[in-house]
Amino acid sequence: MASNILEVRNLSVQVEGRKILKNVSFEIAEGETVCLFGPNGAGKSTLLYTLIGYPGYQIVSGEIIFKGKVINDLPVNERANMGFGIAFQHPPKLIGVKLKDLLNLAKNGTSEEEIEELAKRLKMTEFLDRDVNFGFSGGEMKRAEILQLASLKPDLLLLDEPDSGVDVENVELLGKEIQKLLEGRSGLIITHIGYILNFIKADRAIVLYDGKIACQGDPFKILKDIKDKGYKACLECSKC
Repeated sequence: MASNILEVRNLSVQVEGRKILKNVSFEIAEGETVCLFGPNGAGKSTLLYTLIGYPGYQIVSGEIIFKGKVINDLPVNERANMGFGIAFQHPPKLIGVKLKDLLNLAKNGTSEEEIEELAKRLKMTEFLDRDVNFGFSGGEMKRAEILQLASLKPDLLLLDEPDSGVDVENVELLGKEIQKLLEGRSGLIITHIGYILNFIKADRAIVLYDGKIACQGDPFKILKDIKDKGYKACLECSKC
């Protein structure tokens, strides 16, 4: 039986004095991919930013345990060094920083040849000499994020709505590359529309509603129930 790479225990978080997450508990096993569903404002992005230690997300109570170590007080860079990697829903622009330079800085045993091959598969070759995300379309930003993660090779991938604002062709391309990246790794993927599930192998889904875990279970069944009955249907069951 696989051990857990991540454990979240009774986690409550506030942002600017407002409590967003309320006693959230779940775990992710080594090699497991978990989808995170929830309506807008449920606290999904807050959870991801708290996991990586982003400033402004105050842990009121509870613990985040990564690889057996409580990391509540660790800064972002130390969590990244431990094996966290994140792709943002709205990636920042880095004017003056070339994408290829960022990839070389962040690479974790990835050769230049591998980076070139990854860039080719993600249709990002022509973007390597451009400033990161400056003038990129939504789909190009998402592809650049996955290219960075593929170079970094984190042990736990945190993906914030990789299928949001992306056309069908780009979702398929992203989904296939994400699945390759997830092989032998763990992942937590926020998805609102669930289209990315056509291209990745999700093991389990969690529904976050009003800052609390509403239910968890089979991702495809949960997604169907959400589409048929709405998120409130998840409040009626303890396990979907």
